[in-house]
Amino acid sequence: MNISLCFKFSVFFFLSTMLMMAQEKKEIHAKRISNPPKIDGVLSDEVWQDIPASGNFHMWQPGNEGTIPQNLQSEIKMAYDDKAVYFAAYLYDNEPDKILRQFSQRDNVFVQSDFFAVSINTYNDGINETRFYITSAGTIGDSRADQFNEDFSYNVVFDAKASFDEKGWYAEFKIPYNALRFPEVDVQDWSINFFRRLQQRNQSHSWNFINNEIGQRTQYNGLVTGVKGINPPVRLTFFPFLQGLVSTVDGETETDFSAGMDVKYGLSDSFTLDATLIPDFGQAAFDEVRLNLGPFEQTFGENRQFFTEGTELFNKGNIFFSRRVGNGPSSSVTDDDLQENEVAEDNPSKVNLLNALKISGRTKDNLGIGVFNAITEKTEVRITDTITGNVRKQVVEPLANYNILVLDQQFNQNSSVSLINTSVIRNGSGFRDANVTGLAWNLANKANSYRFTGRTIVSQINLPGDNIGGFASEIDFDRIKGNFRFGFGHDLANKTYDINDLGVNFRNNFNNFRISASYQIFEPKGIFNNYRISTFIRHRRLYDPSVQTRNSAGIDWFFVTRERFAFGGFSSYNSDNDDYFEPRVPGRFVTFSENLGGNMWVSSDYRKKFAYDVRAFYRNWFADPQERYGINISPRYRFSDNFLVIWTTDYSVRKRDFGFIDLEDDNVFLGQRDITTVENSLSASYNFDSYKAINLRFRNFWSAADYTENTFFLLNDDGTRDLTDYDTTENDPNTNFNIWNLDLSFNWRFAPGSEATLLYRNQIFNQDNFSTLNYTDSLNNLFDQPIQHTLSLRVVYFIDVNNLKRSSKG
Repeated sequence: MNISLCFKFSVFFFLSTMLMMAQEKKEIHAKRISNPPKIDGVLSDEVWQDIPASGNFHMWQPGNEGTIPQNLQSEIKMAYDDKAVYFAAYLYDNEPDKILRQFSQRDNVFVQSDFFAVSINTYNDGINETRFYITSAGTIGDSRADQFNEDFSYNVVFDAKASFDEKGWYAEFKIPYNALRFPEVDVQDWSINFFRRLQQRNQSHSWNFINNEIGQRTQYNGLVTGVKGINPPVRLTFFPFLQGLVSTVDGETETDFSAGMDVKYGLSDSFTLDATLIPDFGQAAFDEVRLNLGPFEQTFGENRQFFTEGTELFNKGNIFFSRRVGNGPSSSVTDDDLQENEVAEDNPSKVNLLNALKISGRTKDNLGIGVFNAITEKTEVRITDTITGNVRKQVVEPLANYNILVLDQQFNQNSSVSLINTSVIRNGSGFRDANVTGLAWNLANKANSYRFTGRTIVSQINLPGDNIGGFASEIDFDRIKGNFRFGFGHDLANKTYDINDLGVNFRNNFNNFRISASYQIFEPKGIFNNYRISTFIRHRRLYDPSVQTRNSAGIDWFFVTRERFAFGGFSSYNSDNDDYFEPRVPGRFVTFSENLGGNMWVSSDYRKKFAYDVRAFYRNWFADPQERYGINISPRYRFSDNFLVIWTTDYSVRKRDFGFIDLEDDNVFLGQRDITTVENSLSASYNFDSYKAINLRFRNFWSAADYTENTFFLLNDDGTRDLTDYDTTENDPNTNFNIWNLDLSFNWRFAPGSEATLLYRNQIFNQDNFSTLNYTDSLNNLFDQPIQHTLSLRVVYFIDVNNLKRSSKG
């Protein structure tokens, strides 16, 4: 690089940095009060009359251009005492009757309603925020957010109400210090921003200006002044629960009663301990199980609240997958474990969780510290001798400890470096232990124009008599400013990389490269509010041996009109692909020919009572006879502000698809099959108000893999395949898979933090070899199977120790 180019580059970085530093930061003064307002959304309290308002909001979405008319202005007031911070929002609208007010339940704030949000960063670090929402229908929500993600599984107890009059609507918040974490200093250095969504007008406003072209919204907060000398009460809350359950299946009835408790304790103003004691996750949402014919395990999202709430620190480095805790045992009873005449009654599908805790927080120097620990119980399988009747037990999962330690140092209001360690220790010498250590970084220049991200991970598996080490790395460099952006990256893992004891990793042994570029507008242009076009090129290799497996190129496009009609698509080309995973034998591979395909989708305006989403896809292989196509249709209808119904039908076909069916004496057999899949689901909710609702969630998934043409192949060492005979008498690969789940629930949030849920669930499952049956006939067979009916009632009550203290004094 010559001197002239270096000088130009330095000037560019200097001017960009000065531009960011020159960005105006508003200030809002918080007034200390002695008589808190009544939180009812009516801003007539005396305390609000004496506090000056802060207003002059800015355009944020769909773009920064334009000014907000006087009749749509917003004003904010802020106060605090030793218990909480308080906010009053005056949200003027000259047409209040046209404000959308769709009812929904907690955290479901992105519906057809206006909303107002308070985003507080108690460390003023430009990264971490706690956000509190209220919609124009009175629904509240809260989330934890950083530069890239917003997590609504974060739940704390706060109070907010809304009201209306002829000038617009109003919002009032009380956010207890239980809901916040902040440094233990006399004068607090907080930053804040406020957001108002006007759904009917398709606009969003922000209190402090946000430049959409540069950086992230968390870096544009204004400042809070006046908060000092806080003496918050003890942060100790309990969430005891009671749950009763009745289940019937095939004429047998089972009852169960359980009780447990979650505890939150503020170790300091910055650190909180969360613990769950004797948990019961019987009302967690059902997993969306699918027919899995591929080489990789099927995983599901986390539905247990303890493992979704406040876990942002533990997700650093992406080496923690919470479903591993309490998942299936690490071993099973095989035929080799059984003696003559012995049978294993059942291999359990899950391991009971005894307890779990997490400690997390951040110091005044922006060092985040997280500790997670969980213990699962010993799990055994009963083995019975069918002749003598003798019974013995075999341990398939011993008492196990799952542990995570995270250190996350943030700096420059846009960067961080994280050290993460996970470990699984199983009691006893016959079981595997595991340890994984990762270093992750996210580094951006002060001008927020370039970002360097990545991670390096080392895994260690300890088996009886053997230790196996592995490693992986990811490196990405991207331009993140302006209309035109670009980047490149590299991912690598060796053959023994394994994080699956407390993480999830589908593949190892890869050495991949990517280059990408995109163009996006940030101000409405012509008929479009927004559009983005992006393209990529990927080169994939094995790490060992270093051979090419596939090259890919693709383009993605996304458009949204001013009338809220969205459409887009994706198209990609793949070169000849050597698949080293489908044969299920190390070193063997199947060669698939080059292919071309993609998808297109449209989404209509959700503000209208009737709306729809449609997506269609098609892919064709040039030399192979394979092709795939399908369509997804999802209409929705909002009968009223209380009642919304969404139906989804997903239909897909994989014609003449090749896949593994058997392994005999190092001979890999492949089958050619037609796979037809139909998935129907229904989501319906009737909201009496923002505290009570009836919800229906239904899903039926059917998939059939048909090998009836008896087209089977023997895999050659060079990846090609030859026609062969295969006897299906012992192993019939034809599959008809059908599953039905239905949840009908009544939820009542009867007090802050307290909730009762009455749930009725039924589920049916059937899998057989009748692959030629159509969907209707398969459904008839499904209903010949035993139906499991479950009725459960769960009540969770929120107890704040400070309220108990006040009651005892009274």
